[in-house]
Amino acid sequence: MMSVACQSLDSVACGCSSNASFDRYSVRKYAKANFCGIRSLGSRKLVYCRREITQCRVSSMKTPETVLNELTQGPAAVLDLENYSRSPISVTKLFEVVADDLLTLNQNLRSIVGAENPVLMSAAEQIFGAGGKRMRPALVFLVSRATAQLVGLKELTIKHRRLAEIIEMIHTASLIHDDVLDDSDLRRGKETVHQLYGTRVAVLAGDFMFAQSSWYLANLENLEVIKLISQVIKDFASGEIKQASGLFDCDVKLEEYLIKSYYKTASLIAASTKGAAIFSGADSSITEKMYEYGKNLGLSFQVVDDILDFTQSAEQLGKPAGSDLVKGNLTAPVIFALEGQPKLRDIIDSEFSETGSLDEAIELVKSSGGIERAQELAKEKADLAIQNLRCLPQSVFRLALEDMVMYNLERIA
Repeated sequence: MMSVACQSLDSVACGCSSNASFDRYSVRKYAKANFCGIRSLGSRKLVYCRREITQCRVSSMKTPETVLNELTQGPAAVLDLENYSRSPISVTKLFEVVADDLLTLNQNLRSIVGAENPVLMSAAEQIFGAGGKRMRPALVFLVSRATAQLVGLKELTIKHRRLAEIIEMIHTASLIHDDVLDDSDLRRGKETVHQLYGTRVAVLAGDFMFAQSSWYLANLENLEVIKLISQVIKDFASGEIKQASGLFDCDVKLEEYLIKSYYKTASLIAASTKGAAIFSGADSSITEKMYEYGKNLGLSFQVVDDILDFTQSAEQLGKPAGSDLVKGNLTAPVIFALEGQPKLRDIIDSEFSETGSLDEAIELVKSSGGIERAQELAKEKADLAIQNLRCLPQSVFRLALEDMVMYNLERIA
């Protein structure tokens, strides 16, 4: 097994495979033009910036297999980067290098869920087909291919692919249950499973998918991964209990919010990225860095989602704006806003009993600087995620993992 030492955290994070020197701080003057979402993080800056078109990117003309074969041939391989787009990051572009993997995943999900129960199959397809980005399985594929280079693995294993499918099933099951617990009418702009089929079928559909994913997980016959993913299912329950016990609690601490966010969001992403590295046969130091990458990316994603709950319209969100707040789920923007807004505390304590109080609360969060402080928190976690990737060799897959971090931040740019 080949062991690769992680680079110093002070090394450049540009992702460039050339030998040219690159001062990471010299990009600050281009930040506004290239990615206006980058801001100061106290005494330091986010060390990663969207690069110029001349920086290292891969042409979309090559298949993932061709690119991977070139990369595994050694440092002499040259990537044709001339045609890479400088437009804002899109999900399509982001996952282009694993597009074939995702296509196979979509085909396999239908057969894995099983057709023996048409009602459960229909319920699962409702959310599978609701426009999800497949972010978690895409991360499995990206980390799998990024870490494969370390051990000379030229193609993904069956276990890599099954892990991606298991992760998507677990995520889907959690969404079905979340919508029941939150009594949500819409998910990504479409009716939720429990709205269409009733609460009983929705709960059973979620349970079925958890059980099915657990069965496939056991058949991977890797105790470390089994323990890792099993913990995620436990974390989901812990997160829901923690959230339910803290509704309308204006004394909630930021640390408690981050723990809950880890349980509900980051735990699965961290397990996805670490599990992928384990199945590549990567060194334990690498698998732990991949876990930290997934954790920090997941936390950053959750904070950004919580910001968007205040800054986007109901049409953009696919659900009513301020939906978390009205249910008493106090997220990062609210926690920060409460520090200097006693009026906001009064409104929340009253559980929005007065007409117009929700709109007033939203405006107080916006005017208090709560949004801006939450943005800084999201960027801090993004910074850590970028640092966690520096132990990987340069490849189009590492670049995509970096761009995943930036794509998330661009949602609030």
